[in-house]
Amino acid sequence: MSFDLRIFTEVLITLFVIMDPPGTVPVFLGLTSGMTRQERARAARQAVAVAFGVIALFALAGPAIMSYMHISVEALQASGGLLLLLVALELLTGKLDGPTEKQPTRANVAMVPLGTPLLAGPGAIVAVMLFIRRADGDSGALLAIFAGVVVIHVIVWAAMRFANVVHRILKDSGTILVSRIAGLLLAAIAVQLIGDAIKAFFNLS
Repeated sequence: MSFDLRIFTEVLITLFVIMDPPGTVPVFLGLTSGMTRQERARAARQAVAVAFGVIALFALAGPAIMSYMHISVEALQASGGLLLLLVALELLTGKLDGPTEKQPTRANVAMVPLGTPLLAGPGAIVAVMLFIRRADGDSGALLAIFAGVVVIHVIVWAAMRFANVVHRILKDSGTILVSRIAGLLLAAIAVQLIGDAIKAFFNLS
């Protein structure tokens, strides 16, 4: 069994572009603005764990699950876009800024929408599924794909941990401003996901 460095590099670059670790920082700050430093660190770990679990699940059983439930990639993309749009609206209206959020709600923010669909979204899921299909059972290629997925999640975790430093610099007022900007960016991502799904549904060019 030989480690396939080429596939490892392709997986790492592809997922880096899709998951966009630097771009998660303002969104992460916006969604966790009411948390303490320790809670934010825990949220980063939870979000990465959820994203890794979802991607691993779909890598192993994605085609079977989607086929059994008659779910298309476009439907998955549209539903993810709608969920992100709801969260973006809450960020823009300040509903996620308050420090009086209850702990279960904070945990849910780490899992949804941070873990999925923001990190483990349709793009990342489909990309990994395609890499698995391309490996065609080759153990070296499968090991390279697994290693690439692990490394990108470590990078994402590091980016969100770095958000604590950004928060200390910006203070609360700056974080609220970042929250509004993050809401706008998240709304744009959501609309793009929904638009792409509609385009694919109707086979538009």
